[in-house]
Amino acid sequence: MADDSIACIIKSPIALQAGDMKTDSAKPGVFVIEVTFPRERIINLQKITFKNYYTAFLTVRLQRRVTVESDRKLLKWKTCLRNMCLMPNPHTENGAQDYFSIYRHQMLFEPDDVMTVRLILRQPSPVWLNFTVEDIKVYECDHDKDGLPDPEVVASSVQQMWVLTEMVRNNPSTARVGRFDVDGSYDVNLLSYT
Repeated sequence: MADDSIACIIKSPIALQAGDMKTDSAKPGVFVIEVTFPRERIINLQKITFKNYYTAFLTVRLQRRVTVESDRKLLKWKTCLRNMCLMPNPHTENGAQDYFSIYRHQMLFEPDDVMTVRLILRQPSPVWLNFTVEDIKVYECDHDKDGLPDPEVVASSVQQMWVLTEMVRNNPSTARVGRFDVDGSYDVNLLSYT
């Protein structure tokens, strides 16, 4: 199966920490990964996929080109996904190395005219010394299809279902359907005692 993700430039994670990083012994609990597109390409985002590596929560911010009143184009940052839980408990390994997909319909707004994607990774637990997301892939939306199935295929499937429904309606089964019986007998293991 061909991978139809678009080419993107993924920058190294940048640690965010309050205080002086040289003197504070605490590890940063927040990293930011910035994803841009070659030649300042602008996309309509369909989905983002990645493999987690001990990140507990993910926020996604998009830099979008927006039109203001004077028909000027400005670049604005907006949060499209806030604190998505990747690990149900940050102190245990559940979800720590799972693959995730974030789809267009999960976002807080239509992710169109996107220039830059920022992934904000949080891990509040001191148990994990390192955390990030890996194998990041970005997929572009095809607005002609917009993820909808082919209408002819849907119509054909609906027609087949209608024919099957009519066949069942016109030829009702006379066979008795028992709950746990097989040839009029019950399996003792399937019975419950009350």
